[in-house]
Amino acid sequence: MFNKIKIIKDPHKIDVLVNKLNKLPDNYIPKDLLPINSNNTINMQYLRKEAKYHFEKMCEKAKVKGYTILAVSSFRTSDYQEKLYNNYCLEKGIEYANMCSAKKNHSEHQTGLAVDVSDIKGEYNNFENTKEFVWMKNNSYKYGFILRYPKYKTDITGYKFEPWHYRYVGTYLAKKLYKNNLTLEEYKNQS
Repeated sequence: MFNKIKIIKDPHKIDVLVNKLNKLPDNYIPKDLLPINSNNTINMQYLRKEAKYHFEKMCEKAKVKGYTILAVSSFRTSDYQEKLYNNYCLEKGIEYANMCSAKKNHSEHQTGLAVDVSDIKGEYNNFENTKEFVWMKNNSYKYGFILRYPKYKTDITGYKFEPWHYRYVGTYLAKKLYKNNLTLEEYKNQS
């Protein structure tokens, strides 16, 4: 899966495709990272300015409707991602690691556009079984976020189903992907 890897030329694009075949330049860090409002996080988290604005707006709307959406993990440095991937390899083996974690410079989290979410309990591994997941699945696109690694699309994304992992792509593209049940890979392959 890690053959013919391309280095991304414009990592600042909102619709940038970061995956097993497209990697960010070494030590890439977005210039417009801002802290997410602490009411919307488990601990200090950062997103790019545009994504942060829409994430906070989405959390506020969810709260009004009776749901609590919290950021558990957002921006990660390439070094942090490398440690995370290596830990998965040590604990569960390389095959498992490749299905649930990105290698260094291959993580969307490094773009500042991805966020792992949870409900108030903070157990994101159980997020699929929450009312918040149902709300996010049906509403996140309105705020520019897509469920990045959906069920039954593992062969396309290269990652197992992650009900907690959302990616900001802008409201126009998010709506298009949601309405057509497309992953970012499928959309980019059509373009």
